[in-house]
Amino acid sequence: MTLDLLTTHYNYYAVVLLLGIGLYTVIESRNLVKKVIGMNVFQTGIFLFFITLAYRAGGNPPVVTEGAGPYVSPLPHVLILTAIVVGVSLTAVALALVVRVYSEYGTLDEHTLEELYHD
Repeated sequence: MTLDLLTTHYNYYAVVLLLGIGLYTVIESRNLVKKVIGMNVFQTGIFLFFITLAYRAGGNPPVVTEGAGPYVSPLPHVLILTAIVVGVSLTAVALALVVRVYSEYGTLDEHTLEELYHD
């Protein structure tokens, strides 16, 4: 039972791996572009988690027909599509800010920017 549970839910391993890599990159990286990339990896892990939760074994598309079995809710998929659009927009704004910071200060290193700010 336990072994079967561990071998069949590999999506959750991917979720934990993506969340861990993304969080580690955001926390440990000093480069602002790498922080944005880490944020995107973390976000992808969240997307995978919600889509994995929405899975229903034997589910049919949510088109009501006679004799159809259990239906799959389209709501999680719609929410994830919306979240992807918002994520792309946030990434674009973050990268635009990173370009502006680089053109103003000539560096993307977080610690160097803190030193310049406090001087």
